[in-house]
Amino acid sequence: MSSRAALLSLEQARRQLLASIAPLTDTEMVSLASALDRVAAADIAASIPVPPWDNAAMDGYALRRADLEQTPTLPVSQRVAAGMQPDPLQPGTAARIFTGAPVPDHADTVVMQENCEQQNGQVTVVQLPERGENIRRQGSDISAGSKLIEKGQRLGPFQLGLLASSGIDQVPVVAKPKVALLMTGDELVEPGLTLTPGKIFNSNQYVIQALCQRMGIDVVASDHVVDSLDATVSALSQAAEKANVIITMGGVSAGEEDHVKDAVSREGELLLWKLAIKPGKPFAFGRFADSHFFGLPGNPVSAVVTLLLLVRPALLKLMGAAETDWPERWVEAGFSRDQVSDREEYLRVSLKSTPEGDVVQPFSRQSSGVLSSLGQSDGLAVIPKGNKVKKGDRLRFLAFNAIF
Repeated sequence: MSSRAALLSLEQARRQLLASIAPLTDTEMVSLASALDRVAAADIAASIPVPPWDNAAMDGYALRRADLEQTPTLPVSQRVAAGMQPDPLQPGTAARIFTGAPVPDHADTVVMQENCEQQNGQVTVVQLPERGENIRRQGSDISAGSKLIEKGQRLGPFQLGLLASSGIDQVPVVAKPKVALLMTGDELVEPGLTLTPGKIFNSNQYVIQALCQRMGIDVVASDHVVDSLDATVSALSQAAEKANVIITMGGVSAGEEDHVKDAVSREGELLLWKLAIKPGKPFAFGRFADSHFFGLPGNPVSAVVTLLLLVRPALLKLMGAAETDWPERWVEAGFSRDQVSDREEYLRVSLKSTPEGDVVQPFSRQSSGVLSSLGQSDGLAVIPKGNKVKKGDRLRFLAFNAIF
């Protein structure tokens, strides 16, 4: 692929990348406890209604509303706590009942205890209720046979709760992608070792590995590759034997010591290289052996931005997820900027909520090597190619907490 090829826009790259990826076909059954962030491989329906029976919405007394037409005072015939099976309600009586307890047969109303007075085994209703008041009806939350989960839906905490409420403890999910990480660069030193002149600590591995794990992805290998073409080809070959996704960090620019792009071009297939975005221009995508290849830039901010904008949706598609977009919203610029760029920019910004709406301010240093800018920002504000920014302009905003 020529280094003079026109730079792709993010949207062009994303479309091309996703069109080149098909969801994994292998599926498995996993326990509910192991299903967080997995993707459903089939529709899942409720096996029972929820709640499974009429139950009290609060502490009080269960009775027949018609009995109060004769007298406001009724004898208390039984006590029903959550987890108990009550007897049918005797005519002309009330049952002391507690929140979540089954409503006795023949009772049609629960009067809250604040509207009752109890004395000598009898209860007097001091404020008449409506018939059916304070009863959660069987199936009012979920009806038996209704669809709880759709195929392709990611299983978050609320989805797991829905499944559990229907008694489902095993769910069919799409197999996880297996990811191998390769860090390139003779300058890298592992944290904990002595830092000698010319060296830097290897931070990218820990950021990218953690982000993959947050997506529910298994990182099956993580290796450091020295700066040579033969070593890079060998490392890519070994990674392809272990994983169906290879993510490299560094080595995809056009320098003499950048060997990853050349290795993939020689031994695999390079499908795209260089994007019209800032940061993240030297991103690469292709195939190596039977594995998908993603080449992230070496600068930490560029690596994270391209991982979130491009690799994340690709991994989600591999997992079978129906939704791969990063949710965005519009916010107000709390700053002005006269400079323009020939690439679409993704500024690290902080977000402040005001009575007039959400306002963003850029981090003071936007260099792609300033890792601290990510930890101190709430997300990315998008500046279109060639645009200046005036205070009050509306900008697209991608919040980090919308995806993690």
